[in-house]
This record gives sequence, structure tokens and C-alpha cells, in this order.
Amino acid sequence: MWKDRLIALAILVAGLGTGWFVYSSQAQVLSGGHSEFPFRLGLDLSGGTHLVYKADTSRLAAADVDASMASLRDTIERRVNLFGVSEPIVQTEKGGALGGDAQDRLIIELPGVTDTQEAIDLIGQTPVLEFRLQQAVDVSTATIGEDGTLELSADDNFGPAILTGAHLDRASLEFGQVSSGGLSNEPIVVLNFTSEGGDIFEQFTGEHVGEVFGIFLDGQLISNPVINERIAGGSAIISGSFTPEEARELVRNLNFGALPLPIELLSSQTIGASLGAATLERGIEAGVWGLAIIALFLILWYRLPGALAVFSLSLYIIIMLAIFKLVPVTLTAAGLAGFILSIGLAVDANVLIFERMKEELLEGKWTHNAVRDGFARAWLSIRDGNLSSIITAIILFWFGTSLVEGFALVFGLGVIVSMLTAITISRTFLLAVGDREYRGFTRFLFGSGIK
Repeated sequence: MWKDRLIALAILVAGLGTGWFVYSSQAQVLSGGHSEFPFRLGLDLSGGTHLVYKADTSRLAAADVDASMASLRDTIERRVNLFGVSEPIVQTEKGGALGGDAQDRLIIELPGVTDTQEAIDLIGQTPVLEFRLQQAVDVSTATIGEDGTLELSADDNFGPAILTGAHLDRASLEFGQVSSGGLSNEPIVVLNFTSEGGDIFEQFTGEHVGEVFGIFLDGQLISNPVINERIAGGSAIISGSFTPEEARELVRNLNFGALPLPIELLSSQTIGASLGAATLERGIEAGVWGLAIIALFLILWYRLPGALAVFSLSLYIIIMLAIFKLVPVTLTAAGLAGFILSIGLAVDANVLIFERMKEELLEGKWTHNAVRDGFARAWLSIRDGNLSSIITAIILFWFGTSLVEGFALVFGLGVIVSMLTAITISRTFLLAVGDREYRGFTRFLFGSGIK
């Protein structure tokens, strides 16, 4: 008996400590301070920006489109994370060919962004870096300008991209390039490729010694050096008429993530923080009312076990809130609904246990044995019911969109935690009450219904 009471005391202390952690970290945020563990709210609750971009995949082979779009998504996600955006959502989408819209699109959601235009500008400034080999020019089809020179476009004079920003590891700014006139203070940009990009660059320069290749940034030719020898080591230099500020900005943008594909902004939509706050307030209000009604029912119908179940349910909510902060979980309106629904499942497990206990008590068992046997008999039903809910959550998360994924994640976590709290916390506190004969006042405390 004393072991059960010690365990119950340990659970109580741990629950109070977890509750204090949730309360103190959130109180710090509400008082205007910064907390290391704030609640992360989705776009629909905190407000923010929804951006839709079109990716230009016209120059790619069909087999390379999916890989390039995945690389584009990863690069943009790294960029928006550098903006300080909390839990951005970046995903790709393919328009339906039957609907006349077969565009490859990139969808970006930036929760909590106050300066939408700044985010759009920063994403739009990301350069598209390409290395192209100069091709032979057909003079008969070329256009002659007013000054008598040939007017050639980049597409006419250079072939397809051999290397792109997807092969870039990082860029750095240096000064002091060696030229025929000696050492100069001209700013240069040094590009370090990935291992794959370095191998491609070495093979490319070895096969085209004496030829000219162009370095293009956003479709503009910025340098066209001659390949004098095979270039090993996985690096290259961009030089030109850069000012130090221009070179520094170029390095910054390239390190933020050179895009493997050009993108064009199709639409932007701003969700006001007031709309998100109203949704969050209504969701919390619904959860509080639902919890209050459930607690009232449990206490009135199941009495002492019901009161202990309410306490167990309170610890369940505290544990879930701590998980939301520590993982962290991005809460959306759908996720909030999944959390509230999981509270109902936690109550369902307790109801099964109490009904089994009542059957054991009616057979004349003392409370301690009735609790143990009731939990043992209810466990199989609780296990199977929660397992089916977990499987449903996994399927929803695997096949669902971002909205459904939020619901499935919170719902699945809630089912697992509620199952653990029902079969451990409630059981421990009922065992700690003591071993009493089912009669008199004990019969009233452990009974149920209106009788």
C-alpha cells in the first residue's frame, strides 16, 4: 500500500513541476518577454502570409522535375528559416493537366510575418546561378546592331546549364586577385561546390580546355572566362565590375540558397492576426467548456474514481501542453480540434475502467483488488480501441495535406498520452486510496449513478 502512495506522490510532484514549467514559460511570453519554449501557432491562428510561386521547369527533362522541385523546396525552406520565421511551411504542388494548369508550384506559409513585402523581396532576390558553355554562332542568322556588332542573346550564344545553384555549397568574398598588372583590390566571389558539383565541374573543364564558359546570374551574363586547364578542387571564381557592396550582397544571397530553378510570384494572401486570435480564443473556450462538463459528469456519476479521473485528465492536459512546447508542435485550428477530441478519448478509457471496477466490487471484492482486476479486464478493450485510433492518425498524417497532418499529429500524440495516463495515473491514485470493504461510506464513494 505504501509503495502505491509513494508512486502517487511522485506523480503528483512531477505533474506540479510540469505544470509550473508550462505556466512560467507562457507567463513570460504574455508579459512581453522571450521564452525558450513558446507555443508555436500555425498560420491560421497567429496570422501571416501565404505565397504561391510558379517554378520554371521548361528547360528540365521530365525525369528531373521532381528532384529539382524537391531541391527548390529545401532551399526556400532554409532561406525562410533564416528570416526568423517560426515553423514555416514550404511545399510543392503540381497543377492538374486536365484542368489546363500543369504548372509546378511552390506554396510558402510564413506564420507571424508582419512585413510581408520584405519576405517577398528576400525570396525574390534569391539568385539563379548557372554555368553554360559558349557555343558556335551562326552568323547568317544573327542580328547586326547599329554599331555593326552581332546582337546575341544568352540562349543563342550559350548552351544549357552544366551546373546550377543546386550544386553550390557556399560562397565567400575575397580581395586581391592576381592579374597581369599585379595584385589588385578587386572584389571576387569564390564558389565552393558540393562533392557532386566539384566532380562535374572538374570533368567539364577538363573536356573543354580553351573554350569559353559563361557564368549567369538570374539569366544575366556576369563573367565569361576561358578554360585554361582542368580545374580541380571543387571551386570557381566570379570576377567582374563588382563594388564591395555588390559582391557582399551577392555572397549573402548565394549563401542564403541559390535556387536550382527560376520562380515567379503568382499570388500572396495575408491572414490577419485578429482573425487567427479569434479562432484560437473560440477553440480554447470550447475546450474549457467541454472539459468542465466532462469533469462535472465524472464527479457526479462516478464520485471518487471520477474525481481522480478529473485529476488524471488535468495531468494529461499539462503533459500535452509541455509536449507542444518541447517538441515543438505547430498548433493549427485543426490541431486544436484534434487535441480536444483526444481529451474525449482519455475520458472513454476511464469510463471503461470504472465500469469494470464496478462489476468486481459487486462480486464482493475489496477496493484494492477490484481496482487491479478492473484495470486488467479493461486493458484489452482500451488497447484495441486506442490502437485503431493511432492507425487512423498515422494514415491521415501519411496521406493528408498540411491541414490534415496537423490534426493527425496532435490527435495521435493525444491518444498515446491519454492511454498512458488512464492506465497509469488513474490506476496509481485509485490504488493509493487504500484497501476497503465495499460497504457503507466506501460503497457510496466507489459507487456510480444516482442511487
